[in-house]
Amino acid sequence: MGTYVILTTLTDEGRKTIKENPRRIVEVNKELEKMGVKVKAQYAVLGPYDFVNIVEAKDNDTIMKMSLELGARGSVQLLSLAAMPVTELLKKIK
Repeated sequence: MGTYVILTTLTDEGRKTIKENPRRIVEVNKELEKMGVKVKAQYAVLGPYDFVNIVEAKDNDTIMKMSLELGARGSVQLLSLAAMPVTELLKKIK
């Protein structure tokens, strides 16, 4: 399983949806599980992004499909970053 950082920005439509139905955030997490993406941590943040999610998925293709599915809805814009623990990086560069 790979680890990914997903930076999410809500669109105007997304902000409207969250205001009307805050539980939608949890509902989307359940949808991600069905797509093969497990949410390990989720934070609402200030700044240019609205949410930071740490997720696990089997491969880049799974994350790409998730990004396309969510992005096509028009409620979010996503930036997906593959991540690895620093300890693993150190092993690879030795």
